[in-house]
Amino acid sequence: MIEPRHRPRKKRHPIRNIIIVLILALLAGGTAYGMHKYESLKNTVKSSYKASGAKKLRNVNAQLSGKKPISILLMGTDTGALGRTFAGRTDSMMVVTINPKTDKTTITSLPRDTAVTIPGYEDYGISKINAAYAYGQSKTAITTVQQMLNVPIDFYAIINMGGMEKIIDEVGGVSVTPTLSFSYGGYSFKKGVKTHMNGKKALAYARMRDDDPQGDYGRQTRQRKVIMALLAKSGSVSTLLNEDFIRSLTKQTQTDLTFSDLTALATNYLSATKHIKTTHMQGTSETINGQSMEVASKSELQRVTNYIRNGLGLAYKKTGTIADMSTSNGASSTDSSGNTGDTGNANGSQGGPGNPGN
Repeated sequence: MIEPRHRPRKKRHPIRNIIIVLILALLAGGTAYGMHKYESLKNTVKSSYKASGAKKLRNVNAQLSGKKPISILLMGTDTGALGRTFAGRTDSMMVVTINPKTDKTTITSLPRDTAVTIPGYEDYGISKINAAYAYGQSKTAITTVQQMLNVPIDFYAIINMGGMEKIIDEVGGVSVTPTLSFSYGGYSFKKGVKTHMNGKKALAYARMRDDDPQGDYGRQTRQRKVIMALLAKSGSVSTLLNEDFIRSLTKQTQTDLTFSDLTALATNYLSATKHIKTTHMQGTSETINGQSMEVASKSELQRVTNYIRNGLGLAYKKTGTIADMSTSNGASSTDSSGNTGDTGNANGSQGGPGNPGN
């Protein structure tokens, strides 16, 4: 039986803001403490770098140096606590485009249960998209999104939600007003009553899912509230310049954005984050191989492809097919490298002239 999936309300997206906080910390560290402190901070940030192994579909250095639009795949995992590391399935996936030419940023949320045939793991059959990272880490997650939507992914960033308790404790806890009453993990929360939470309590608040009438959408809303409360505390200059805070943050973040990449973003791209448009890919609930998954229609996949490509200033291209369940097996029509051959400017029509690498 197929039924409409609950549409989540548009919210501010936390992982993007975590990256922005990190960027501000980099710049503040360089100007306030001089080169010695700056180099120390640079080395701390370097510890969060990890190449994805995925083939870059265009010259990202040229994109940054030319102040051209870029895309970042943001992922969140509920790991990092209890000795766990960057592993498992992703709880959230978002494609962010930052366009300094138009001073606009777009954020596209991809439901974690989206049905897709994961490149390189076709023998597994149809899987949920959140399994892509579990199967092949960031390389497979990036390749899956590129082939699913026929868009280039320039960078990725992933944050361990479970490790957030350490970061929260570094700023002395956070204050959050619960959106519903419930008990979980030995803690009780009352709707509408502002509560100060240490790391463990905040994590319990953000993790509960089964008793939330909105299910996973409700949990994601609470996760965002916790992180926004953290950002409110970490937004002070004293916190941003606290090396213990930065070290704690970078331990829970993994990305292929280098220090120089982050500096370029902070210098040339931050103005675009003041004008943010968001959307999410909408599917319908369907049972596939005994699992409840979200199936996006071909027209919805095309809409999302258009949205992201427009944000990047790219010309129209047909969406990918690995999430198109109307085909026999969702097989991809792009080549095995996921190369989309992106050139041109967004003009709403097939093909058309343009500058390579836009």
